[in-house]
Amino acid sequence: MNEMSGAATAAIHTKSARAPKFWRSDALPFIEARSIDDGREVCYAKHSHETFSIGAVTGGRSVYVNRRAREWIGAGAVVMMNPDDVHACNPVADERWSYRMLHVDVAWLNRLQHELGFSENHAFRAFSQTMTTDAALFDGLNRLYGILVDGTAETMRKESATVTFFSEVQQKLNPAPLPDHDTSLQLSRTAEFIAANCTRSLKLEDVCKVAELSASHLIRAFKQRYGMTPHAYQINRRIQYSRAQLRRGRLIAEVALDAGFADQAHLQRTFKRLVAATPGQYRS
Repeated sequence: MNEMSGAATAAIHTKSARAPKFWRSDALPFIEARSIDDGREVCYAKHSHETFSIGAVTGGRSVYVNRRAREWIGAGAVVMMNPDDVHACNPVADERWSYRMLHVDVAWLNRLQHELGFSENHAFRAFSQTMTTDAALFDGLNRLYGILVDGTAETMRKESATVTFFSEVQQKLNPAPLPDHDTSLQLSRTAEFIAANCTRSLKLEDVCKVAELSASHLIRAFKQRYGMTPHAYQINRRIQYSRAQLRRGRLIAEVALDAGFADQAHLQRTFKRLVAATPGQYRS
């Protein structure tokens, strides 16, 4: 077998780094992700999207044009484009420019705005800012991107993370008071439902129906009440179930599948993170 030369290998890696990567899922049709690791050869003509788009510059510098605004941006910047905003963002000179971009369906985002009290007349509330260097939004976007492209992450985790991030985007960039009322009974009912069905692959929509709350309100109130999101609560319950099964002496691989994990390695990682021991150590 012929071995590839170091130069050829480097050339392939470079070519791969310069190719855009896209992520989308039939389970989450309202969001699409795009990233590029080396955008030196990327050059956009002015264009627009029918979606709301938000992106994080992770390396290099570029010239960002949006409507009448024109500015130089670099790593740490978060850019926003309302639907139909004519814009362009191109790298400076020969710098290795990289970014991550999320494109969100306007109808989905509009429903979230209304649930949060940002859009009383059900019309999409456009964002006035086109760029920010808010560190929390930058970190949040990168964290959400990582969850979306993670092949082992469950749909409810991805959807919950999306709702959480875009709720934060609204609070940071379009402040408005959030509705609040006593949800203690609804949250208790929801926690009981998750605990009883923790080994199943739950949908956020199903959990919301039990709670009789919108996704944004449920996630916020549940985290305030229990200190974790509904999905994190479900994972915690799966670990409790796994511990009980391991104490009975069952095989780790069997327990992993019964508890709802993708495989034994998935259980192993999660168990160690929450119990500070491996399943094998716990069973022994």
